[in-house]
Amino acid sequence: MIPKTINGKKVLVCPRCGYIKLPNPKRNNKITKKIQHSELEKTTVIDSKDILKGLPKAKGVRCPKCGYDEAYYIILQTRSADEPPTRIYICARCGYTWREYE
Repeated sequence: MIPKTINGKKVLVCPRCGYIKLPNPKRNNKITKKIQHSELEKTTVIDSKDILKGLPKAKGVRCPKCGYDEAYYIILQTRSADEPPTRIYICARCGYTWREYE
């Protein structure tokens, strides 16, 4: 729950669902410490269009959804080191994502 001021009153608000609760005056609901997060702990949101700009393209890889023959790809080691890597493709036309294992 996050403390906020709504219509001049201090309330507690759930950041996930938006539930609002008035603090109990009998309990000590004071904020005594503000938590500061380091840059490493912060979440960065990247638009999917920005991700595609830096990815290599593969020609001749057919999209299973639309049939287009060009896709961006990422190679990741998703299993143990003695197994081949996983290729993740993103269709250049429709954006459909699929995996290919060797």
